[in-house]
Amino acid sequence: MERMNHYTSIEQITGQYLQKNTKTVSASENAISFEDILNKQRSIAEILNEQKTSGLKFSKHAGNRLSERNIQLSDEQMKRLEDGVGKAKNKGIKESLVILDQYAFIVNTGNQTVITAMDQNYEDENIYTNIDGAVII
Repeated sequence: MERMNHYTSIEQITGQYLQKNTKTVSASENAISFEDILNKQRSIAEILNEQKTSGLKFSKHAGNRLSERNIQLSDEQMKRLEDGVGKAKNKGIKESLVILDQYAFIVNTGNQTVITAMDQNYEDENIYTNIDGAVII
């Protein structure tokens, strides 16, 4: 009686394992392309560069919020925002809420940096924390 070899080769096991564990990767309809991400980052960088020309700086977080919320400030609004930050600084406010038209900005007056930007219509509850003063322009 002849015995048959019932051993499975490494190639057979590997093939079986790979067939069971490989999944077809397809792009989902909601996937964001690299080009979209790159363009978004470029637009944020452009916003930050434009805003650096003024006396105010915008943090990366604020730049992201401006872009996400489609907030675009005119030269006149930037001037008013700078004036509001100056008034807050003169009153000794360190972390200020500056309300300008329909926008709200949290600003560190010491380093003249806008920390975040919001559209008042966008926020659900309009609650602002970690500020020690407010300026309404």
